[in-house]
Amino acid sequence: MTQLRHLILVRHGETDGESSIRFHGSSDVALSSEGAAQMRAVAGAIGDETVGLVVSSPLQRAWRSAWIAGGGAPVRLESDFREIHFGRWEGLTREEIQAADPVLYEDWQNKTSAFEFPGGEPRAEFRERVQKGLDRLLAAPVRSALVVAHKGVIRTIVELLTGSRPEGKQVQLGDGIELTRRGDGTWFEGRNSSNPPGLD
Repeated sequence: MTQLRHLILVRHGETDGESSIRFHGSSDVALSSEGAAQMRAVAGAIGDETVGLVVSSPLQRAWRSAWIAGGGAPVRLESDFREIHFGRWEGLTREEIQAADPVLYEDWQNKTSAFEFPGGEPRAEFRERVQKGLDRLLAAPVRSALVVAHKGVIRTIVELLTGSRPEGKQVQLGDGIELTRRGDGTWFEGRNSSNPPGLD
């Protein structure tokens, strides 16, 4: 069984490519000064908590965020934690997607089961590769880890470990979710009293 008991999942900060409004997916856009400030705030929230491993997507907006949020600790790049490729929607805003592909946009918003991003990575393949990255993470000989990645990756990790989608709203840039493993091996969103303070 994994030694990992506490997992901090953080979405990277804002980018020069306006990740707050654009769907960059697998496009490699740079972290902005605003994004760096967001990650310094994450580092402050983590504080003196011991994190045994810092892991990141290989995209620069994520690994630069991880280096800042992790206080300069070494960052292990996990290629399978890169964001899904949105196909011809890469780099577009929600409004631009709706204008270009109104029918597909409705399928996407209605969460139609057969929906796939046009020309993008199939969702089942994305989930499978995130699982591979998660398996490697769970095999690490550490009790706690910080993972800095992307919205889709974080949502998928939470679903794979807890069996349900993240609680509340979607994870915004610079926000995080904490997961804790119970003694019986199951995971839940949040922390127990034996874990020191971390992200609020």
